[in-house]
This record gives sequence, structure tokens and C-alpha cells, in this order.
Amino acid sequence: KLVSVGGLVLVILFQDEIRRFLFTLGTHHSNPVIRFFTNSKKTTTKQEDIMPIVMACINMGKKKIGALIVIERNIPLDEIIRTGEVVDAAISQRLIENIFFKNSPLHDGAMVISKKRIKAVGCILPVSHDLSIPRELGLRHRAAMGITQETDAHAVIVSEETGNISVAYRGQFYLRLNAEQLESMLMQENK
Repeated sequence: KLVSVGGLVLVILFQDEIRRFLFTLGTHHSNPVIRFFTNSKKTTTKQEDIMPIVMACINMGKKKIGALIVIERNIPLDEIIRTGEVVDAAISQRLIENIFFKNSPLHDGAMVISKKRIKAVGCILPVSHDLSIPRELGLRHRAAMGITQETDAHAVIVSEETGNISVAYRGQFYLRLNAEQLESMLMQENK
């Protein structure tokens, strides 16, 4: 019994480290053995898939409409999707802008895009407790950082205060992006 309890205590104490290890293991698909056992397929991003997202973010930035869009890559976001309102709709610039419109009942929380579809809106993301995040970046940015520290997703943030567009990816921020930079970030193939 002591060994079982001790093992459970170790898992509880080191859950963040275990999660990071499994994340790292799951994102390094160059090893054929790992690829075989995880049955991972490299997803590709095409320009026509991301341009509605880019254009919606540019328009929302001009109007200072806040937004948080998480784009799934290799690590499934099913748990995050379950925290929101499932919509399972085709990606369109107009729909994205309407969802994040200030008076929309679904504008709070994150939009999750998975398998080239808007899967859910109003999703709750894990918030990063990283003290190095600048104070001027708000909760939207902390949530974006949180999801990218735990998964390989891209998180696009449109600031309600400044209209600036940022991307969080693999625990790093890329701030004040223009349309071309945003498109380039989202077009990066999974590495």
C-alpha cells in the first residue's frame, strides 16, 4: 500500500513536469517509433484555410474588438472544446467577427479551431502563472500563453485596448504583428 500511495503522491507533486514531458514526447514526431505508437499525422496548413482568420483579426484590430483564437495543431484540444459552446462551423471571416462582436453572447472566452472548422467558442483556457509576462498584457494574453505552454497550438490575440495582434506559440509571444507576419506565423508547418 505504501508504494501505491507513494507513487500517487509523486504523480500529484510532479504533475506539471509529467505533463511537460508528455507534451515534449508527443510533439517530437521525427522518431518513427513514437510516430507509429501515437499514430500522428502531420497536419498541413493552407493559405485559404488561414486567410479568413487573418482578415478577421485585422478588421477586429482596427475596431479594437478583443479576440482570442486557438488553432489546434497536433495535440488535440478536446478538453478545451468541452468547456465552451460547440458550434462546428466552417471558418469564415464574417462568422469570426460576429462571434467576437462586443454584444455577442459568445464573445467571452476563446474560439477553438480544429480540423479546419470552428469547433467551439467561449472556451476556458488554462492561465499562465509565468511572472515574466509583462504586466501590460492582460488576461487574454495570459490564457494564450497558458494553452501554448501545455500544447503545440497557436493562440492569436487581438487586444481590445490597443487593437494590436499577437501570437503565442510554444510559450513565446510574437507581438504587434501585421497581416503578413500573422499569415506567416500561422502558415508554419508543424515542427
